[in-house]
Amino acid sequence: MAQLSEQELHQLAMNIVGKELENDGFEFLAVNSKLKKNPQFVAIKEKQLHFVVVRAVMYPNDPKEYDANVINKVRDHASKFEAITHFAGVGLANSSDYDKPLDSDSDYVVNYSGLELIE
Repeated sequence: MAQLSEQELHQLAMNIVGKELENDGFEFLAVNSKLKKNPQFVAIKEKQLHFVVVRAVMYPNDPKEYDANVINKVRDHASKFEAITHFAGVGLANSSDYDKPLDSDSDYVVNYSGLELIE
């Protein structure tokens, strides 16, 4: 039972957000799964460009909190392309004990309330 790495938690969060984007009719133009490389998704929907920053957050941290410096950089970059910026914070916890880390064998709980528009 190896504890999930920061990159693996990030991948899990990206999969959750990516499925939502697909279900909402977004088309992916670029996907970047490297940690600290933003945005994670560049997508288009109804001819509008969207930049999406994804973060995996372990319980008890708040998935709605984000690094304003990172978000402002992405938003400024997005504005050059007339793109809309979103933040997607995905809270994760071990379902058997929220205080335990996630590992490859554990079930998990997701705290994700959808894309947050950054204006």
